[in-house]
Amino acid sequence: MAATADSASGPRRRHLEALAREVEGRGLRGLLVGAEEPMLRVVDPSSGQSVMVVAMPTSRIGWSYLWGGGGQADAADPVGAAESIAQALGV
Repeated sequence: MAATADSASGPRRRHLEALAREVEGRGLRGLLVGAEEPMLRVVDPSSGQSVMVVAMPTSRIGWSYLWGGGGQADAADPVGAAESIAQALGV
């Protein structure tokens, strides 16, 4: 059975919150936006560049982060995802 917005919003939010902590540790700002289907806006305060990140279920047990420019990472690795996002923003 496919995940609905209601059943996915809890895990989605948890994955995005974990990523927000990691990007903030790299000098970026993470802002969770949206109530039912949250996304993470990641901003480089020094340049003003930003990227929107979503967390999507990719299987019954796995999740991925996706962001503009073709960025993708396993949500089980928020550290690696934060490094990739920081690099994409030129940090």
